[in-house]
Amino acid sequence: MHDFFKSFRFKAILVLIAFLIGVMIFAVTKGGYSLSGASVVNTVTKPFKSISNTIALKIEANLDKITNATEYYNENQRLRDQIGMLNDKLADYHEKTAELEELRKYLGIKDKHEDMVLSEPCKVIGFTANDPFKSFIIDKGSDNGIKPYCPVITTEGLVGITVEVSADTSVVRTLLSPDLSIAAVSVNSGDTGIVEGTISLAMDNRTKLIHVPKENGLSVGQLITTTDNSGLFPRGYSIGTVTETGVDTSGLSSYAVIKPAVRIEKLTSVMVVTDFNGKDSSYYEN
Repeated sequence: MHDFFKSFRFKAILVLIAFLIGVMIFAVTKGGYSLSGASVVNTVTKPFKSISNTIALKIEANLDKITNATEYYNENQRLRDQIGMLNDKLADYHEKTAELEELRKYLGIKDKHEDMVLSEPCKVIGFTANDPFKSFIIDKGSDNGIKPYCPVITTEGLVGITVEVSADTSVVRTLLSPDLSIAAVSVNSGDTGIVEGTISLAMDNRTKLIHVPKENGLSVGQLITTTDNSGLFPRGYSIGTVTETGVDTSGLSSYAVIKPAVRIEKLTSVMVVTDFNGKDSSYYEN
């Protein structure tokens, strides 16, 4: 113990205490307070009380966490369950909103084309692998009145036709394919031709209007629609717009590159025309 009183630590403590007492006395006298024993003691011990209060509050908070851990865990689980329920309701809301939007589009087509009989909105459930012409599968089939060679559309324009139909699914061949020929006409110039795809154009979501008379009035920006020459498609449905014109290599006819009205690889739903002008799809199989 004698060594402690001689140590540097003891001397440092004395200096610190003396400094604190001096500061407190100076503060009290400057403020005009009396130097009563109680006031000096309170002033000197105030910093230590503040530190002890802070430590006590931290200890109390930690003890609260320990003693009420189960209660906090249960509350946390309850909040997690509530968040899960809200997320489910939000997902259901978005699904219902999407369904209402599809029904709105359905009614819009019916208003504009009263001669058409349409399927329910069909979801695109997958694109055919390794098909550059972007054929895809929908979730409706013969159980929904769909047969092969039914036109497939959206509110924006023509998509293609059904080619393989099962009870509850159908494969759609798109207008990007060279295996689908569509009689078409320019709304602006009246020039006619056949829309058929090519692999090079399909990669850029384009198709081609061919067999156009060499002398024609086609120009960039003109709207191309279906005609009823083949009987396969309803008349006047949008196909796309002209982005380029030219003369075939034979020099005997002209062509136009067409940007489809529908961005096919972005499709999530379509509708199938099961009847128009009183002619259902069985008409095309005869």
